[in-house]
Amino acid sequence: MDAAEQSLRQSLSEKSSSVESQGNAVRALKASRAGKPEIDAAIDLLNKLKLEKSAVEKQLQSTITSSGNGSLNREAFRQAVVNTLERRLFYIPSFKIYRGVAGLFDYGPPGCAVKSNVLSFWRQHFILEENMLEVDCPCVTPEVVLKASGHVDKFTDLMVKDEKTGTCYRADHLLKDYCTDKLEKDLTISAEKAAEFKDVLAVMEDYSPEELGAKLKEYGITAPDTKNPLSDPYPFNLMFQTSIGPSGLIPGYMRPETAQGIFVNFKDLYYYNGRKLPFAAAQIGQAFRNEISPRQGLLRVREFTLAEIEHFVDPENKSHPKFPDVSKLEFLMFPREEQMSGQSAKKLCIGEAVAKGTVNNETLGYFIGRVYLFLTRLGIDKERLRFRQHLANEMAHYAADCWDAEIESSYGWIECVGIADRSAYDLRAHSEKSGVALVAEEKYAEPKEVEKLVINPVKKELGLAFKGNQKNVVESLEAMNEKEAMEMKASLESKGEVEFYVCTLGKNVIIKKNMVSISKEKKKEHQRVFTPSVIEPSFGIGRIIYCLYEHCFSTRPSKAGDEQLNVFRFPPLVAPIKCTVFPLVQNQQFEEATKVISKELTSVGISHKIDITGTSIGKRYARTDELGVPFAITVDSDTSVTIRERDSKDQVRVSLEEAASLVSSVAEGKMTWQDVWARFPHHSSAAADE
Repeated sequence: MDAAEQSLRQSLSEKSSSVESQGNAVRALKASRAGKPEIDAAIDLLNKLKLEKSAVEKQLQSTITSSGNGSLNREAFRQAVVNTLERRLFYIPSFKIYRGVAGLFDYGPPGCAVKSNVLSFWRQHFILEENMLEVDCPCVTPEVVLKASGHVDKFTDLMVKDEKTGTCYRADHLLKDYCTDKLEKDLTISAEKAAEFKDVLAVMEDYSPEELGAKLKEYGITAPDTKNPLSDPYPFNLMFQTSIGPSGLIPGYMRPETAQGIFVNFKDLYYYNGRKLPFAAAQIGQAFRNEISPRQGLLRVREFTLAEIEHFVDPENKSHPKFPDVSKLEFLMFPREEQMSGQSAKKLCIGEAVAKGTVNNETLGYFIGRVYLFLTRLGIDKERLRFRQHLANEMAHYAADCWDAEIESSYGWIECVGIADRSAYDLRAHSEKSGVALVAEEKYAEPKEVEKLVINPVKKELGLAFKGNQKNVVESLEAMNEKEAMEMKASLESKGEVEFYVCTLGKNVIIKKNMVSISKEKKKEHQRVFTPSVIEPSFGIGRIIYCLYEHCFSTRPSKAGDEQLNVFRFPPLVAPIKCTVFPLVQNQQFEEATKVISKELTSVGISHKIDITGTSIGKRYARTDELGVPFAITVDSDTSVTIRERDSKDQVRVSLEEAASLVSSVAEGKMTWQDVWARFPHHSSAAADE
């Protein structure tokens, strides 16, 4: 806990005790019918203590709010953003006339345009610039694929039910809400209790169902809507189940991620790429998760767009030839050591982070740098973007290193991109389940003599000992790594038997010396066959877009100063409409010039909108500012026009013929507005200013 907050909570606790004690003293004086001067003096002291307590409360509330834990300002800001987004049809709840369904949203025209622009830039920034192989795989996935990946058994969240109504809630969300509310709104809790709540928030993702249930009971947490008691937490699989074909005999699921389609196609992609590593495959598509209690708008939904990259690399060489291009970038990073010691994220150079081993390897570091460039060029505020390393208890056992690009929003820090070194887990899992070797080869210039581990299970002896479980034991023995195998060999030679855990049986078995032969043999090899490692950047497009909306939203006073006008300051790259065209007044001459400009804008690929309503030019500017349109062309003569830039409200005058090409150059980043401002005559008009 912050030292200032801890000190203030301690002070508030002392002031509260003093107020209570003095209140008791006043009541005692009145009960004993003490003299009026004595009672008045005691009341004066009580009022003084109450004022001191109130001052400390205000200080504490201010400290909580300024440290990012306060919710009042954030909620008001969020409501302003969401109201504007829904009113201007960026997105709305799906099936609205039927009261909607939680976790499902429709993108309206401007929302579709923003999303299309984000995905278009993603393709350019990653697929084109990195020469990636793009695929498009089905959303419906057979169960066997997701069984191999682990999703059927492990893709779960812990759920609780209202014991009377049956309403379901995500258990960790209830605990998180309780702790957060206590920290933000209950100023009377002690510094020790506040520290306890913060500790719970930090570690609750690692709670078992029993530990989570115990915390819910300890804090007396009940169903939010009815205050009824809750069931014990239990796992709920988040995948939407279906069946493939009319017989219903082929079970399947709506995919929870796009990555598995790439993994199962590795062999064909490897051959398509000339049997060379490294290479990357990418996919943009819909994914589905049957969230227990969707909330937070676009941040937690049941159907969403993912953009995922699987970069396949030799596990013995994770260097990257283009790493020097990003190695000097500095941005906020939050390594696990800083998290564990209670520090904050700090700016680090990605080159130094890789050199020191904070980031596991160059390829992972390269993609972290590229993700930073992608997000900041979209319009994400670099001061509210950090890369947080997964703690040890968050990482899968097979992962080498994982970082999340987190963006700060009114909901707090939101994970929007995951960048993980998943080792060779996925390809190995699908190789074992399918029986198809998903491997790569490295041919040697000269044959190499290598020492190979040879594990020969004696199937006859194993069959006699384990009968129907023989296959499980054989597979586990053959899957041992060199260290495990040599330790077993030593134990068998010294003791004659060894205890061995078979994961597919979930228990230990006794392996005797006559059941397996373990040795090392020298062989000449002409090539090395290996399972590639995978570096996976995974982008939640809806989350990125929502955070972009918040980062680009602002208000400014109208010209009269009697209202606040909403503005989305989108970079031209992602703006839903790049330009609006206004005839200053309704007459045929100006409208003909407007049509000419519109035709030219269309020919150079610039999205635009014509507004010929009779409202004032200032109101038309305000309408388009609220949509985030960066440029407005006002036609006020048949030879020249003015071009207005949204953020500065500055205007320049250009010829009719130059207008479309000039807007195109600035919108595509070939020129800046500063270049335009320096080159063309400035225009000032009271009528054109809000």
